[in-house]
Amino acid sequence: MNSSPIKAVLFDLDDTLWPLVPTLVKAETVLYEWLTLHIPGVVHHFSNEELRELRMALLPTKPEYQFNVWALRHAALTHACHVTSENPELVDQAMAVFSDARNKVVLFDDVIPGLASLSERYVIGSISNGFADLEAIGIAAHFKTSIAAHQFGSAKPNPEIFLAACDALAIAPQEAVYVGDDPLLDILGAQNAGLQAIWMNRFQRTLPDHIAPTATCATLHELDACLKST
Repeated sequence: MNSSPIKAVLFDLDDTLWPLVPTLVKAETVLYEWLTLHIPGVVHHFSNEELRELRMALLPTKPEYQFNVWALRHAALTHACHVTSENPELVDQAMAVFSDARNKVVLFDDVIPGLASLSERYVIGSISNGFADLEAIGIAAHFKTSIAAHQFGSAKPNPEIFLAACDALAIAPQEAVYVGDDPLLDILGAQNAGLQAIWMNRFQRTLPDHIAPTATCATLHELDACLKST
C-alpha cells in the first residue's frame, strides 16, 4: 500500500461478490422459457446460443453497446422480433424478466460478513460494467455509491468511471483501493486512475506478467486482513 491512508474500498461485482457464469446461464434460461410462451417465433428461429451470437454481431454497430449491455440485449431481442415478425413491443417485458433473474445472484459466503466488517472502517462503493441492481440483490445498504457503466456512459477500464466514484465519496484516488477480478478492467483500470488495486482471485487464475496489483486475495476475509495489516 502507498503512504496515503485508505478511506474507501470500491468493488467490482460480477466474479468478485458473486459468480457471473451461473447467474447469466440461469437468467438466460428463465428468459428463454418466457420467450417460448410469449414470443414463440423468436424461440423457433433462434437458440440461446444463436441469440448470443446475434448480440456479438450487433456489438460493434453502436459505441453505446461497449458499455451498455442492457441496451445490447434489448437491441438483439428487438432485432430477433423483427426477423421473426413478432411484436417488438414485448421486448421491454422480456428485459424485465431477464433483469429480475439477473439479480437473483448467489453471493459468495464471505460477502455479507466481509462487507459488514469492512464498512466499520471504510466507506464502501462499487463500479461495474454490468447492470446488477444492488437494491434488488439486497446489499445496497453497505454501499455509499454504486456506479454502473450503462448509466454513467463509460466503462472500465476508462479512468473517468473510477474517478467519478472517488468524487462521489469526496476522496482522492490514492485514498481508495479497488477490488476486482479482471486484470485489465479492474487492476490496470484502477491503477491508471490513481487508485490502489487488489486482485480478487477466487478461481485460481494466473495474472499476466505485466499486471502488478497491490495485493491478491481470494475472499473478503483475506481482503479485510490485508487492509488491517497496512
